[in-house]
Amino acid sequence: MATNNFREKANFIWSIADLLRGHYKQADYGKVILPFTVLRRLDTLLQPTRKDVIAAFQKHKDKKPEVLEFILNKAARAKFHNRSQFDFAELARDHNNIANYLRHYINGFSLSVREIIEYFSFEDQIKKLDEYDLLYMMDY
Repeated sequence: MATNNFREKANFIWSIADLLRGHYKQADYGKVILPFTVLRRLDTLLQPTRKDVIAAFQKHKDKKPEVLEFILNKAARAKFHNRSQFDFAELARDHNNIANYLRHYINGFSLSVREIIEYFSFEDQIKKLDEYDLLYMMDY
């Protein structure tokens, strides 16, 4: 089972690299692959508690941000959460709005995760991928 999980992750990474050929220099693949890999991994980890986090967010969304962070992390049973209505599977459902949906998804993460994604300057890659009409082709 662990071998299948490893292959699935490797296939995900290679599928992204295949899409980038011709649009990115090979040395720049990491600017896309690394943030997508991190996002995909976090999405997988949060999947079991996703509904609990969204329910907690709906119930407590008027609380102070620092209180809300604590509540949502507790609902996620992790030190981070995502309160977005989107997950990776739902991002690609609307080709015309995928860039906006991905931004909304990223903004739904807890502050610590958003800081990591900002460190990657991923917004630049979202714009570029959307411009090349590749964003919807990522293997979510």
